[in-house]
Parts: sequence; structure tokens; C-alpha cells
Amino acid sequence: MKILINVMLCCLFSLLTFAQKSDNATYISKVWVPDLGNGTYKNPVINADYSDPDAIRVGDDFYMIASSFDAVPGLPILHSRDLVNWKIIGHALLRQPPFEHFEKTQHGNGVWAPSIRHRNGEFYIYYPDPDFGIYFTKTKSIKGPWSAPQLVVAGKGLIDPCPFWDENGKTYLAYAYAGSRAGIKSVLAIMPLNPEGTKATAAGTIVYDGHELDPTIEGPKFYKRNGFYYLFAPAGGVSTGWQLVLRSRNIYGPYERRIVMDEGESGINGPHQGAWINTKSGEDWFLHFQDKDAYGRVVHLQPMKWVDNWPVIGIDKNADGKGEPVSIFRKPNVGKVYSIETPVESDEFNAMRSGLQWQWQANPQATWSFNDANKGVLKLYTAKIPDGAKNLWDVPNLLLQKFPAEEFTVTTKVNFKPNPKLENERTGLVVMGRSYAAIDIRSRRDGTYLVYSICNFADNGKEAHEKEILKLKSATLHLRVSVSHGAKCQFSYSEDGTKFISVPDEFQAVAGKWIGAKVGLFASRDSQTNDSGFAEYDWFRIDKLK
Repeated sequence: MKILINVMLCCLFSLLTFAQKSDNATYISKVWVPDLGNGTYKNPVINADYSDPDAIRVGDDFYMIASSFDAVPGLPILHSRDLVNWKIIGHALLRQPPFEHFEKTQHGNGVWAPSIRHRNGEFYIYYPDPDFGIYFTKTKSIKGPWSAPQLVVAGKGLIDPCPFWDENGKTYLAYAYAGSRAGIKSVLAIMPLNPEGTKATAAGTIVYDGHELDPTIEGPKFYKRNGFYYLFAPAGGVSTGWQLVLRSRNIYGPYERRIVMDEGESGINGPHQGAWINTKSGEDWFLHFQDKDAYGRVVHLQPMKWVDNWPVIGIDKNADGKGEPVSIFRKPNVGKVYSIETPVESDEFNAMRSGLQWQWQANPQATWSFNDANKGVLKLYTAKIPDGAKNLWDVPNLLLQKFPAEEFTVTTKVNFKPNPKLENERTGLVVMGRSYAAIDIRSRRDGTYLVYSICNFADNGKEAHEKEILKLKSATLHLRVSVSHGAKCQFSYSEDGTKFISVPDEFQAVAGKWIGAKVGLFASRDSQTNDSGFAEYDWFRIDKLK
């Protein structure tokens, strides 16, 4: 019964999420716009941490998904009409199973590299959880609701699945292995599935061993063209690798190999892991990521062409069959010019649901937040931190979003209303990674205080170093963090919304586990009570660096 209720809640939350008024609005970032407005674009086309992208075209529409790890909602879905202007339109995973397991933070676990396909009028997503196996979910409408995830094959270390339906009616799944769970990596395998693609019918077979030439090969994407089976796969490591393509006349091999893109002279490191997409006009393109450390794995778009039944990705300067990434290039020919649009970043909190850019650090509880559309505020209720938590690393109710550019400023306005019977309730603005910094309002017996915290090596259980800045005259405060080149963060505050005062100690943002740093809000307490205090956030705005 508990499982049934959770599944029903997933479907309900999915419908509510896609019913947001903001979903149909056009948003243009103030900090990164890839469309140059003159028929060209610049990379990255999404300057945010949408790692391991996979994409498809359905008619005139392009859809992209990405890894989400332990962030909830997970499996973000983005939409574009021209492969340059993207917006996030929802999530396929509103709660992550096993539900009880993901009620706690699970940094680096959860949804790894997924794949999306469209077949017989339905959208299919396959995603791996390296601790439980490979899951499958589907829907008739990209806006959901998505079916409850079901295990295609259980097992530890099975990752990066991609389905393939052959012309003879047979169904297969290409995948890789995570050495941390499986005890082996750097190999690709294929397993047969039932015709529906919902269950494995036999054990997998290794079809390529990359130990000697292509260490850490993973993330296969499965295609067929001109009688050849193709596996597009990244190798060589996330920040140091290359894009490999394998081809064979037989689905189980043997496979020929070719490096079809590497960094070359571009300065774009580790250009790999993504999706081949074609336009209705017949052009070929490739979406992939670049690892930018604290900024995460950002999404690039590369031109692609076929030469002698091999793909060449990027610009092949010396005609050797191996390309390198472009920084600026003409936009894809999709038959018309579409309006400039970017994924949403700021949020005025005027709708019944927060923007689709927000994610929690675990499966959320209903008591964590409330969008009060009548007042135009987001209410965050203070939740008790988990027993044994040394810092915010293990606190699930952090509401976070990805860094949107290399340089930007976040400003938010908050009115804190702590429970007068409690002490040490807190709410504020945080930059989160393996180390983090936060500026927050904290309740004491004699009033509220502004506190600045830095916690280095939070993932190792280190305690935060805190500095009390001042006793506040009002419960309403503006909080700000300015992120400059190199992910250097300067926090500040304002009591009147005009004059901002910087706090001491600049913070160097660092990546999380398999993800970039994030920025967002939190509200917590360290004691049990019969009623919590709460913070009312009026807005959260991302602007140019100030």
C-alpha cells in the first residue's frame, strides 16, 4: 500500500509541476545567452551542469535529458526547436526509488547517465542507479505523467544504458560498468531485452574492452546507419578524455574503433559523452559535455558529418577524420528562426509551484516548503537536521539550483519568523559543494543574528567555522553572493535593499560529488518541536556580476 501511495503521489506531483504558469513563459538569462542573434551561436549552449546529456528529435522538437544523481526532482527534461535555445520543461522522476533510501542525502548516487528514445508514439527513458540496477519509465506525452520506474535488470555497477530496437524486431541494451560497484570498468556490453524493452532476457555480453586503448570507456549511445551498428562512447576520463565511435556489421562485434573528436587546440577539455541528433533538413549535430570543475559539466553543440560511414564531430582541421570542438558556429538549419530563450534561473515565487530549476538534496517532505501564491512568497519551514549530521552536507532540505554561468550575482529577500519558543533556528543563502559557505539569520533568546559560515571538506564531516556578523534590527534582510571568474564567492547583506556590506573571507566554491557547485536556500533547526518557525522568501534573482 505504501508503494502504491508513493507512485500515485509521483503522478500527481508530475501533473502539478507541468501545470505551472511559468512553464510557458519565455525567459532570457542575464548572465549567459548562447544565441548571438546573427545566425550564429557560442558554446556552451547551456552553461550549467547538465551532465551526460542525451537527446532526440521528434518532429520539429528536440528533447534532452541529463544525469541528476540524488537531486529531486530528477531526470530533468529540456526542450528546444533549434538545438541552441533551450528551456527546462519538467522532470521524469518526481521522487526517487527506493523511496526510503533516498529520503536521506545520497551524494553521487542515484541517477547516472540516462538515455531517451521515442518509439510507437511513446517516450522511453532508461536510467541507471549504480547501487540497484537499470530502470525504465515511459509516457505518451513528454509532459507526463511518467510511469513508475521499474527495474529492467537488477545489479550493482550496471550503468549508462541505451536501448536499441533492430529492424528484425529484436531489442537490446548497451551499457557499461562502474568499477566502484562491479569491480571492473573500461568495458562495454550488450544484453537482449524483451520486445517491450522492459526486462532483460539474458545476461550481457562484453563487446568492447577499452583497457589498453580507451580506459574508462563508458556512456555508450546505440545507433544504426547504412547497415552498421554504432556505439558512440566517451573514453579517457571525464576531464581528460575523447569521443570514441565503434562500428560493426554484427551487433555483438567485432567492433572497429575511431576517435572522432578530442580537445585538439580548442582548449575545451574532455569533449565527449552525448548524443547524435539530426535535423529535418538533414544536418547532423552532436551534443556533449565539458567538465568545468566547480561549474559542473556544461553542454556544448558540435557540427557533425559522415565520411566513409564514420562520423566526424566538430571541425576537422587536417582532414584526418578527427574533429575538435567549436566555440562559435552557425546555428542549425531547422527551417526558421526561433526566439531567444534560456533555462529559467530567477524566481519571483508568485506561482503555486517554484521554478523547475530547483531541486532538493533528497526526496522532499511536504512540510519543507509552501508556495504562498497569494502573498507571492516561498515559505521554507525549519526542519530538524538529521541526527549525527556534522554540517549541511547531510541535510536533505536544501533547495538548490545549478550555477548558470562563470560570473553572476544572486540576491534574495527574506523575512524570518522563527518560533519564539525555540533557539538556533536558521535560514539563509548557501553555495554548496564538498565545501560550502552560507550566510544565514539565526534565532537566539535575545533576537536574531546574522552569521557567516565556511565549511571546508564538509563531505568528510568537518564542522563549519562560524562568524557572528551582527545582531539584526529587523527580521527582513537582503542576502547576496557574487560569483566571479574561477568560482570565487563574495557574500554580502543589506538591511535596506540598497547598500550591501560584504562579509569577510572570500569563499572558493568547489564541486560536489560528480556535480558542480550549487546555490540556494535552506531553513533548519537542531531540536524537535511541535511547530517550526519559517522564512518567507520574496524572490530569488540571478543577475550580472555586481
